[in-house]
Amino acid sequence: METAKSPPGKVPIYSVATGKVELVDRVVKTDAEWRKILDPVTYGVARKAGTEPAFTGKYHAWHEKGLYRCACCGTDLFLSETKFESGTGWPSFRAPVSEKNVELKRDLTYGMVRTEVLCARCGAHLGHVFDDGPPPTHQRYCMNSASLSFVKRE
Repeated sequence: METAKSPPGKVPIYSVATGKVELVDRVVKTDAEWRKILDPVTYGVARKAGTEPAFTGKYHAWHEKGLYRCACCGTDLFLSETKFESGTGWPSFRAPVSEKNVELKRDLTYGMVRTEVLCARCGAHLGHVFDDGPPPTHQRYCMNSASLSFVKRE
């Protein structure tokens, strides 16, 4: 959601590299454009709110140090330090790099009440957040590997 202070088409996003919130262009593409630039799995999950099968995603058992970004637009999303083993089969995090980088939306699909997590810059479906995570946040951002890319940190 754009705030009253944001110019049209701009969104405030926290950058891990600069440590600051910057106004960046919102990423808007047609469905055909997304389909052309994304692999079929990423397209189905990120653009069509799909879910990859448990224990099949690249990052569910990933232990490298670094930064997880949106696979669609490259927005910084999660630091490896916040990742934990939830046993669910999907990469799980205690918190995003900033609340500004994700949008939360009530999801009533499949007869459940959940909170969907979307990229604040491009609207990609990332996964869902639950209140059963570890301290200090007690949150479990249960993400799809297909919606993420990873940048290793030395």
